[in-house]
Amino acid sequence: MRQELLDALRVITPEEQEILGGDPSIHRDLYTSRREFVVDSDKLLAKGKLIEIRPHTRFAHFPVHRHNYVELVYMCAGTTTHIINQRERIVLQEGDLLFLNQNVYHEILPAAEGDIAVNFIILPDFFKQPVSMIERENVLRDFLVSALSGERTISDYLHIQAKGIVPVENLMENMIWTLIHHLPGTNSINQTSMGLLLMNLSRFADTINRTDPGQEEQNLVFSVLNYIDTRYRSGTLAEISAELGQPTYTVSRLLKKHMGSNFRELLQSRKLQQAAYLLDNTALSVDAIMERVGYDNSSYFYRKFRERYGCSPREYRQQR
Repeated sequence: MRQELLDALRVITPEEQEILGGDPSIHRDLYTSRREFVVDSDKLLAKGKLIEIRPHTRFAHFPVHRHNYVELVYMCAGTTTHIINQRERIVLQEGDLLFLNQNVYHEILPAAEGDIAVNFIILPDFFKQPVSMIERENVLRDFLVSALSGERTISDYLHIQAKGIVPVENLMENMIWTLIHHLPGTNSINQTSMGLLLMNLSRFADTINRTDPGQEEQNLVFSVLNYIDTRYRSGTLAEISAELGQPTYTVSRLLKKHMGSNFRELLQSRKLQQAAYLLDNTALSVDAIMERVGYDNSSYFYRKFRERYGCSPREYRQQR
Protein backbone atom coordinates (compact mmCIF):
# COMPACT_ATOMS: atom_id res chain seq x y z
CA MET A 1 0.00 0.00 0.00
CA ARG A 2 1.16 3.54 -0.74
CA GLN A 3 2.98 5.16 2.15
CA GLU A 4 0.69 8.20 2.04
CA LEU A 5 -2.33 6.02 2.83
CA LEU A 6 -0.55 3.98 5.51
CA ASP A 7 0.60 7.17 7.25
CA ALA A 8 -2.98 8.48 7.29
CA LEU A 9 -4.33 5.21 8.66
CA ARG A 10 -1.63 4.89 11.35
CA VAL A 11 -2.64 8.12 13.11
CA ILE A 12 -3.74 7.46 16.68
CA THR A 13 -7.46 8.25 16.92
CA PRO A 14 -9.09 9.99 19.93
CA GLU A 15 -10.66 6.63 20.87
CA GLU A 16 -7.24 4.96 20.81
CA GLN A 17 -5.72 7.81 22.84
CA GLU A 18 -8.24 7.10 25.60
CA ILE A 19 -7.37 3.40 25.51
CA LEU A 20 -3.64 4.15 25.73
CA GLY A 21 -4.40 6.61 28.54
CA GLY A 22 -5.67 3.84 30.77
CA ASP A 23 -9.26 3.16 29.68
CA PRO A 24 -8.90 -0.28 28.03
CA SER A 25 -12.54 -0.89 27.14
CA ILE A 26 -14.41 -0.18 23.93
CA HIS A 27 -17.02 2.55 24.47
CA ARG A 28 -20.22 0.93 23.23
CA ASP A 29 -22.04 4.24 22.97
CA LEU A 30 -19.79 5.15 20.03
CA TYR A 31 -21.20 2.20 18.11
CA THR A 32 -24.73 1.43 19.29
CA SER A 33 -27.71 2.57 21.34
CA ARG A 34 -29.12 -0.95 21.68
CA ARG A 35 -28.96 -3.35 24.59
CA GLU A 36 -27.43 -6.01 22.34
CA PHE A 37 -24.10 -4.96 20.88
CA VAL A 38 -25.17 -4.42 17.27
CA VAL A 39 -22.88 -1.88 15.61
CA ASP A 40 -25.25 0.63 14.04
CA SER A 41 -24.60 2.17 10.62
CA ASP A 42 -26.40 5.32 11.79
CA LYS A 43 -23.55 5.88 14.24
CA LEU A 44 -20.84 5.46 11.61
CA LEU A 45 -22.28 6.82 8.35
CA ALA A 46 -23.14 10.42 7.54
CA LYS A 47 -26.67 10.94 6.23
CA GLY A 48 -26.95 10.07 2.54
CA LYS A 49 -23.74 8.03 2.42
CA LEU A 50 -23.82 4.39 1.42
CA ILE A 51 -20.23 3.56 2.26
CA GLU A 52 -17.61 4.76 4.70
CA ILE A 53 -14.32 3.56 6.14
CA ARG A 54 -12.78 3.75 9.56
CA PRO A 55 -9.46 2.32 10.76
CA HIS A 56 -9.88 -0.64 13.07
CA THR A 57 -9.53 0.39 16.73
CA ARG A 58 -6.21 -0.97 18.04
CA PHE A 59 -4.86 -1.71 21.54
CA ALA A 60 -8.17 -3.08 22.89
CA HIS A 61 -10.27 -6.21 22.73
CA PHE A 62 -13.37 -5.53 20.61
CA PRO A 63 -16.08 -7.67 22.22
CA VAL A 64 -18.62 -9.92 20.53
CA HIS A 65 -20.95 -7.90 18.32
CA ARG A 66 -22.98 -7.97 15.11
CA HIS A 67 -23.56 -5.32 12.42
CA ASN A 68 -26.71 -3.98 10.74
CA TYR A 69 -24.74 -3.55 7.52
CA VAL A 70 -22.27 -5.55 5.42
CA GLU A 71 -18.72 -5.16 6.69
CA LEU A 72 -15.56 -5.59 4.66
CA VAL A 73 -12.25 -5.69 6.54
CA TYR A 74 -9.07 -5.06 4.53
CA MET A 75 -5.72 -5.81 6.16
CA CYS A 76 -3.27 -3.09 5.07
CA ALA A 77 -0.31 -4.06 7.27
CA GLY A 78 0.43 -6.48 10.10
CA THR A 79 -2.20 -8.92 11.34
CA THR A 80 -5.48 -9.01 13.25
CA THR A 81 -7.18 -11.99 14.88
CA HIS A 82 -10.93 -12.39 14.41
CA ILE A 83 -13.26 -14.86 16.13
CA ILE A 84 -16.34 -15.71 14.08
CA ASN A 85 -19.53 -16.96 15.73
CA GLN A 86 -17.58 -17.46 18.97
CA ARG A 87 -15.77 -20.52 17.62
CA GLU A 88 -13.73 -19.98 14.45
CA ARG A 89 -10.45 -18.07 14.72
CA ILE A 90 -9.16 -16.30 11.60
CA VAL A 91 -5.86 -14.43 11.43
CA LEU A 92 -5.91 -11.81 8.70
CA GLN A 93 -2.55 -11.21 7.06
CA GLU A 94 -1.51 -8.24 4.94
CA GLY A 95 -3.63 -8.11 1.78
CA ASP A 96 -6.45 -10.28 3.15
CA LEU A 97 -10.12 -9.35 2.78
CA LEU A 98 -12.91 -10.46 5.09
CA PHE A 99 -16.58 -9.98 4.09
CA LEU A 100 -19.02 -10.36 7.01
CA ASN A 101 -22.77 -10.64 6.60
CA GLN A 102 -25.36 -9.27 9.01
CA ASN A 103 -25.89 -12.59 10.82
CA VAL A 104 -22.32 -13.15 11.95
CA TYR A 105 -21.12 -12.71 15.53
CA HIS A 106 -17.74 -11.00 15.38
CA GLU A 107 -14.97 -10.46 17.94
CA ILE A 108 -11.46 -9.01 17.45
CA LEU A 109 -8.46 -9.52 19.70
CA PRO A 110 -6.23 -6.53 20.57
CA ALA A 111 -4.09 -5.24 17.71
CA ALA A 112 -0.69 -3.55 17.98
CA GLU A 113 0.19 -0.12 16.57
CA GLY A 114 1.60 -1.59 13.36
CA ASP A 115 -1.49 -3.70 12.70
CA ILE A 116 -3.44 -1.53 10.26
CA ALA A 117 -6.88 -2.73 9.16
CA VAL A 118 -9.62 -0.75 7.45
CA ASN A 119 -13.29 -1.46 8.13
CA PHE A 120 -15.69 -0.66 5.28
CA ILE A 121 -19.21 0.11 6.51
CA ILE A 122 -21.48 -0.66 3.55
CA LEU A 123 -25.27 -0.32 3.31
CA PRO A 124 -27.15 -2.92 1.23
CA ASP A 125 -28.25 -0.37 -1.40
CA PHE A 126 -24.61 0.28 -2.24
CA PHE A 127 -24.23 -3.24 -3.66
CA LYS A 128 -27.01 -3.10 -6.27
CA GLN A 129 -24.73 -1.84 -9.04
CA PRO A 130 -21.60 -3.81 -8.06
CA VAL A 131 -23.44 -7.15 -7.84
CA SER A 132 -25.06 -6.53 -11.24
CA MET A 133 -21.55 -6.25 -12.72
CA ILE A 134 -20.76 -9.89 -11.89
CA GLU A 135 -21.77 -11.62 -15.09
CA ARG A 136 -22.17 -15.13 -13.78
CA GLU A 137 -23.56 -16.70 -10.66
CA ASN A 138 -20.86 -17.91 -8.28
CA VAL A 139 -20.29 -18.27 -4.55
CA LEU A 140 -19.22 -14.64 -4.11
CA ARG A 141 -22.32 -13.31 -5.84
CA ASP A 142 -24.56 -15.72 -3.95
CA PHE A 143 -23.01 -14.69 -0.63
CA LEU A 144 -23.55 -10.99 -1.31
CA VAL A 145 -27.14 -11.45 -2.45
CA SER A 146 -27.90 -13.56 0.63
CA ALA A 147 -26.11 -11.10 2.92
CA LEU A 148 -28.07 -8.18 1.51
CA SER A 149 -31.39 -9.96 1.87
CA GLY A 150 -30.62 -10.95 5.45
CA GLU A 151 -30.83 -14.65 4.63
CA ARG A 152 -28.37 -17.23 5.90
CA THR A 153 -26.00 -18.49 3.27
CA ILE A 154 -23.38 -21.22 2.87
CA SER A 155 -21.05 -19.19 5.08
CA ASP A 156 -21.44 -16.13 7.29
CA TYR A 157 -18.16 -14.77 6.00
CA LEU A 158 -15.79 -14.85 3.04
CA HIS A 159 -12.06 -14.79 3.74
CA ILE A 160 -9.98 -14.08 0.64
CA GLN A 161 -6.19 -14.02 0.60
CA ALA A 162 -5.53 -11.36 -2.03
CA LYS A 163 -1.95 -10.26 -1.39
CA GLY A 164 -0.10 -9.98 -4.69
CA ILE A 165 -3.28 -9.81 -6.79
CA VAL A 166 -2.43 -6.42 -8.30
CA PRO A 167 -5.91 -5.41 -9.59
CA VAL A 168 -7.44 -6.16 -6.17
CA GLU A 169 -4.74 -4.21 -4.34
CA ASN A 170 -5.14 -1.24 -6.69
CA LEU A 171 -8.93 -1.17 -6.38
CA MET A 172 -8.79 -1.36 -2.59
CA GLU A 173 -6.32 1.54 -2.51
CA ASN A 174 -8.51 3.53 -4.90
CA MET A 175 -11.55 3.15 -2.63
CA ILE A 176 -9.60 3.97 0.53
CA TRP A 177 -7.99 7.04 -1.10
CA THR A 178 -11.37 8.30 -2.36
CA LEU A 179 -13.01 7.91 1.04
CA ILE A 180 -10.11 9.44 2.98
CA HIS A 181 -10.14 12.53 0.77
CA HIS A 182 -13.97 12.85 0.75
CA LEU A 183 -14.17 13.44 -2.99
CA PRO A 184 -17.53 14.43 -4.52
CA GLY A 185 -19.45 11.58 -6.14
CA THR A 186 -17.90 9.09 -3.71
CA ASN A 187 -20.84 6.67 -3.80
CA SER A 188 -20.84 6.39 -7.60
CA ILE A 189 -17.05 6.15 -7.91
CA ASN A 190 -16.80 3.46 -5.27
CA GLN A 191 -19.77 1.47 -6.57
CA THR A 192 -17.92 1.10 -9.86
CA SER A 193 -14.66 0.26 -8.05
CA MET A 194 -16.47 -2.31 -5.89
CA GLY A 195 -18.03 -3.88 -8.98
CA LEU A 196 -14.60 -4.24 -10.57
CA LEU A 197 -13.27 -5.65 -7.30
CA LEU A 198 -16.01 -8.29 -7.15
CA MET A 199 -15.45 -9.20 -10.79
CA ASN A 200 -11.77 -9.81 -10.04
CA LEU A 201 -12.48 -11.72 -6.82
CA SER A 202 -15.07 -13.92 -8.51
CA ARG A 203 -12.22 -15.48 -10.51
CA PHE A 204 -10.87 -16.85 -7.23
CA ALA A 205 -14.16 -18.13 -5.81
CA ASP A 206 -12.78 -21.65 -5.39
CA THR A 207 -10.08 -20.40 -2.98
CA ILE A 208 -12.44 -18.65 -0.53
CA ASN A 209 -12.10 -19.77 3.12
CA ARG A 210 -9.61 -22.45 2.03
CA THR A 211 -7.27 -22.11 5.02
CA ASP A 212 -9.85 -21.48 7.73
CA PRO A 213 -10.56 -24.04 10.47
CA GLY A 214 -14.01 -25.54 10.72
CA GLN A 215 -14.75 -24.97 7.04
CA GLU A 216 -14.31 -28.51 5.68
CA GLU A 217 -17.93 -28.93 4.65
CA GLN A 218 -18.17 -25.42 3.21
CA ASN A 219 -14.94 -25.94 1.28
CA LEU A 220 -16.34 -29.08 -0.32
CA VAL A 221 -19.51 -27.23 -1.28
CA PHE A 222 -17.46 -24.31 -2.67
CA SER A 223 -15.53 -26.81 -4.81
CA VAL A 224 -18.75 -28.34 -6.16
CA LEU A 225 -20.21 -24.90 -6.93
CA ASN A 226 -17.03 -23.89 -8.75
CA TYR A 227 -17.17 -27.15 -10.72
CA ILE A 228 -20.80 -26.44 -11.69
CA ASP A 229 -19.93 -22.84 -12.60
CA THR A 230 -17.22 -23.89 -15.05
CA ARG A 231 -18.34 -27.34 -16.26
CA TYR A 232 -22.12 -27.04 -16.23
CA ARG A 233 -22.41 -28.19 -19.85
CA SER A 234 -21.53 -31.83 -19.18
CA GLY A 235 -20.67 -32.07 -15.47
CA THR A 236 -21.83 -35.02 -13.38
CA LEU A 237 -22.13 -35.72 -9.68
CA ALA A 238 -20.02 -38.84 -10.09
CA GLU A 239 -17.18 -36.89 -11.70
CA ILE A 240 -16.92 -34.13 -9.09
CA SER A 241 -17.33 -36.64 -6.25
CA ALA A 242 -14.41 -38.65 -7.63
CA GLU A 243 -12.30 -35.49 -7.97
CA LEU A 244 -13.00 -34.63 -4.32
CA GLY A 245 -12.45 -38.21 -3.13
CA GLN A 246 -15.93 -38.33 -1.61
CA PRO A 247 -18.88 -40.71 -2.08
CA THR A 248 -21.69 -39.26 -4.17
CA TYR A 249 -24.13 -39.57 -1.25
CA THR A 250 -21.85 -37.38 0.92
CA VAL A 251 -21.67 -34.66 -1.72
CA SER A 252 -25.44 -34.82 -2.22
CA ARG A 253 -26.07 -34.53 1.53
CA LEU A 254 -23.78 -31.50 1.89
CA LEU A 255 -25.36 -29.71 -1.08
CA LYS A 256 -28.84 -30.26 0.33
CA LYS A 257 -27.71 -29.14 3.78
CA HIS A 258 -25.95 -25.94 2.71
CA MET A 259 -27.71 -25.01 -0.54
CA GLY A 260 -31.17 -26.51 -0.14
CA SER A 261 -30.86 -28.09 -3.61
CA ASN A 262 -29.36 -31.26 -5.03
CA PHE A 263 -26.63 -31.45 -7.67
CA ARG A 264 -29.02 -31.84 -10.59
CA GLU A 265 -31.09 -28.83 -9.53
CA LEU A 266 -27.99 -26.65 -9.15
CA LEU A 267 -26.64 -27.80 -12.52
CA GLN A 268 -29.98 -27.07 -14.15
CA SER A 269 -30.09 -23.61 -12.59
CA ARG A 270 -26.59 -22.82 -13.85
CA LYS A 271 -27.40 -23.94 -17.40
CA LEU A 272 -30.54 -21.82 -17.54
CA GLN A 273 -28.73 -18.81 -16.09
CA GLN A 274 -26.05 -19.14 -18.76
CA ALA A 275 -28.70 -19.47 -21.45
CA ALA A 276 -30.31 -16.24 -20.23
CA TYR A 277 -26.92 -14.52 -20.23
CA LEU A 278 -26.29 -15.59 -23.85
CA LEU A 279 -29.76 -14.39 -24.88
CA ASP A 280 -28.94 -11.02 -23.34
CA ASN A 281 -25.44 -10.62 -24.68
CA THR A 282 -25.10 -12.48 -27.98
CA ALA A 283 -26.91 -12.82 -31.30
CA LEU A 284 -26.75 -16.63 -31.19
CA SER A 285 -29.94 -18.44 -32.15
CA VAL A 286 -31.99 -20.11 -29.43
CA ASP A 287 -31.06 -23.54 -30.84
CA ALA A 288 -27.36 -22.66 -30.77
CA ILE A 289 -27.65 -21.42 -27.17
CA MET A 290 -29.53 -24.55 -26.15
CA GLU A 291 -26.72 -26.70 -27.55
CA ARG A 292 -23.97 -24.51 -26.08
CA VAL A 293 -25.29 -24.83 -22.52
CA GLY A 294 -25.67 -28.61 -22.79
CA TYR A 295 -29.28 -29.39 -23.72
CA ASP A 296 -30.12 -31.89 -26.47
CA ASN A 297 -33.88 -31.98 -25.93
CA SER A 298 -35.53 -28.75 -27.09
CA SER A 299 -38.93 -29.49 -25.48
CA TYR A 300 -37.27 -30.05 -22.12
CA PHE A 301 -35.14 -26.90 -22.46
CA TYR A 302 -38.12 -24.73 -23.38
CA ARG A 303 -40.19 -26.14 -20.50
CA LYS A 304 -37.46 -25.59 -17.91
CA PHE A 305 -36.67 -22.11 -19.21
CA ARG A 306 -40.32 -21.07 -18.94
CA GLU A 307 -40.56 -22.51 -15.42
CA ARG A 308 -37.62 -20.36 -14.32
CA TYR A 309 -38.20 -17.12 -16.23
CA GLY A 310 -41.95 -17.20 -16.93
CA CYS A 311 -41.56 -16.90 -20.69
CA SER A 312 -39.99 -18.58 -23.69
CA PRO A 313 -36.34 -17.88 -24.64
CA ARG A 314 -37.46 -15.74 -27.61
CA GLU A 315 -39.86 -13.74 -25.44
CA TYR A 316 -37.07 -13.29 -22.87
CA ARG A 317 -34.77 -11.84 -25.53
CA GLN A 318 -37.48 -9.49 -26.82
CA GLN A 319 -38.09 -8.13 -23.31
CA ARG A 320 -34.47 -7.11 -22.78
